Amino acid sequence: MKLYFKASVVCVIWFLLMSVFAFGQSKELEGNIYNPGNLKPRDSELKVKAGQQAPDFTLPAVSGKEISLSQYRGKKNVVLSFVPAAFTPVCSDQWPGYNIVQEMFAETDAILLGITVDNIPTLFAWTRQMGKLWFEVLSDFWPHGAVAEKYGVLRSDGLSERALVFIDKEGIISAILVMDINRRPDLIACATELKKMKNK
Repeated sequence: MKLYFKASVVCVIWFLLMSVFAFGQSKELEGNIYNPGNLKPRDSELKVKAGQQAPDFTLPAVSGKEISLSQYRGKKNVVLSFVPAAFTPVCSDQWPGYNIVQEMFAETDAILLGITVDNIPTLFAWTRQMGKLWFEVLSDFWPHGAVAEKYGVLRSDGLSERALVFIDKEGIISAILVMDINRRPDLIACATELKKMKNK
């Protein structure tokens, strides 16, 4: 299993090096992407830290379900993927890219939850154009950005930071990675944190 996990990580590295343009962007999205230009790399202050209980929440999903963080307690490790906005270049690359590494999450007994401050109709249209995603996509639209605010990743412009929050099966935050909003997250760092949670 360890060898298989290492092989998966090597494949991820190779793919990233070979990917010059889109990571996972579908053809259907071409021409429908809004480019906001470079934004301030980071514009928030975390309200949580590793070792703390992750704040619970319940949000509507594009699938029609209501998803609560607490429903995974004692069952799965959880990775929250906060992204700034639908129909923007980096976000439209990032989430489809997780389809390529779905096995990496399965091997570490983890699920991924995508979260944006966009409303459900917007997320419905965007995710349909990105193609099938294996994880739930949640709307933190109303009250606007309440979950992002609770975690301290809501920006002053109303968007959320590009952030990954790793939460173990006991509901404890294992790690928080807040990235430059203009850049896709490092999958190697993600793989490292997943492995840490698995080996707890």
